[in-house]
Amino acid sequence: MTSKREGWITYVTLVPVVAGVIIASGGEPLFHLFGFMMCIGATAARALKSVLQGLLLSSEGEKLNSMNLLMYMAPVAVMALFPAALYMEKGVVGITIALARDDWKFLIYLLFNSALAYFVNLANFLVTKHTSPLTLQVLGNAKGAVAVVISILIFKNPVSIIGMLGYSLTVAGVILYTEAKKRSM
Repeated sequence: MTSKREGWITYVTLVPVVAGVIIASGGEPLFHLFGFMMCIGATAARALKSVLQGLLLSSEGEKLNSMNLLMYMAPVAVMALFPAALYMEKGVVGITIALARDDWKFLIYLLFNSALAYFVNLANFLVTKHTSPLTLQVLGNAKGAVAVVISILIFKNPVSIIGMLGYSLTVAGVILYTEAKKRSM
């Protein structure tokens, strides 16, 4: 979409990232094809979003910075996600109000969570603006591997040896990608 070409070494470093994700998915004890297809769709949508935000942040005609882009994208996200949340999570508004009535700290947690989401989105936009949408996607894969490790440590989620191998390969690919990008600068 951007007509930007990366160096061949960058593409080579993406092979272990993608291969690691595929291996980890295949080694998932709770693998389900529908969930895998939804994950692929979500990854494609996230990639499209990253490319579009990269175009908007780098376009001379738009003159958008990260804060302005967030200001325009947040209301659109609310309009898309709020009805979906109401439909898929029956009674969510009543539950939220009841939780807020029962414990005032719930509102603080909700506010803190909202602030974290704001800063994560802002950080995503800043990373995209100062690097590239591809770098944001590679970092997203690294984040996924870290999330799996944390879920294993905290929730004791099962993971196979093949899954661990896949996540290790993904992290190694992210490190190789980072080194390749440093050398190309």
